[in-house]
Amino acid sequence: MRKRKTGQNLHLSNLNFKIIIYALILSIIGIFMVHSATQNEAVTGMLTTTQKQILGMVIGLVLMMILTCIDYHKLIKYSIVFYVISMALLIYVKYINPLNISNANRWMRLPGFGTIQPSEFSKVAVVLMAVFVLIRIQKHINNVLYLLGYFAVTGITVYLIYVEPDLSTSMIIVFALVAMVFVTGISWKWVGGVLGVVAVLVGALLFCIYEPEQKTLNWFIEKDILQQYQVNRINSYFFPEDYPDQTRQQLNSVMAIGGGQLLGKGLNNSTYESVKNGNFLSEEQCDFIFAVVGEELGFAGSAFIILIYLLLFIEGLRVAGRSPDLEGKLLASGFVTILLIQCFINMGVAMLLLPNTGTPLPFISAGMSSLISTYIMMGIMLNISMHRKMKVF
Repeated sequence: MRKRKTGQNLHLSNLNFKIIIYALILSIIGIFMVHSATQNEAVTGMLTTTQKQILGMVIGLVLMMILTCIDYHKLIKYSIVFYVISMALLIYVKYINPLNISNANRWMRLPGFGTIQPSEFSKVAVVLMAVFVLIRIQKHINNVLYLLGYFAVTGITVYLIYVEPDLSTSMIIVFALVAMVFVTGISWKWVGGVLGVVAVLVGALLFCIYEPEQKTLNWFIEKDILQQYQVNRINSYFFPEDYPDQTRQQLNSVMAIGGGQLLGKGLNNSTYESVKNGNFLSEEQCDFIFAVVGEELGFAGSAFIILIYLLLFIEGLRVAGRSPDLEGKLLASGFVTILLIQCFINMGVAMLLLPNTGTPLPFISAGMSSLISTYIMMGIMLNISMHRKMKVF
């Protein structure tokens, strides 16, 4: 790894407090929304979903403060260790001790805490490993063999997440990996090539969807490349009238968001017309939390949350831009890409703009693993923000 450049100003005054403020605002809103979405749930464990969310926030804040004080270069130095641990946990939940929930093996049980989802923490490990590799191949970034090596190394974890199965998380990580290659300084010729490949893949997907009897998609199912429920979700997006059961969730979500109108129906509303209160949504505390936001806080509340996300993304990009070295730029850009794509997918699904997929909304959706891993990303970005370039006159 390259030696750290001199001329860096590491001081608390450089800390990006806006990131902390935005994270806290979103987390507090998340606690209220999760409580509203789960107020009628039957308590089956030691803690309610809301209590777990509060605990996750506390643990996340502590980890964020700790990571703020740890030089991000040290984390990159030990990225191989984190990456191996990440792969070991993914192998454990898939092949050694699978805990099947909703036809997926993504979780492992922790006594007293319920379950954790290793793939959420793998996002951090993959980004760290990607930085470790990219720094070493920076001078050869336009060489096909080096790029293939980069995607081969980082693709191991992506594959392990994909076969859980968790298509959405694996796709989110791929987006981050590609974005980090661009930040490294790849030629614009490659950018055009990637866009061309994306266009071909989209065309191929549309062909498979509209192909008579969908022979290609059925072949993917037979070969375990795609799961039946994944194909059903894709089909329900393009042919909603033929898949009413798969489409119903998203239609109810759109109804909830529209029903909130300008100011919403209020937190914890129990009106007869409430989509949430009528149990017309499943996983409303996680996958469809934005529908609860739209119904209870209305357009105004939804717009406010989107604004906070945009401000958070802008600050993340500023951290990347002000980083004194490529390592910091890559880390910050990777984390921002992950959070941006997560928000886009979660909100897009809730508004019927994208096929249904289980992706949490950062800071707001229920889930300790997602919340804690997001705070870990924030902690690393905060440390990067403390390493600013010194102006030399």
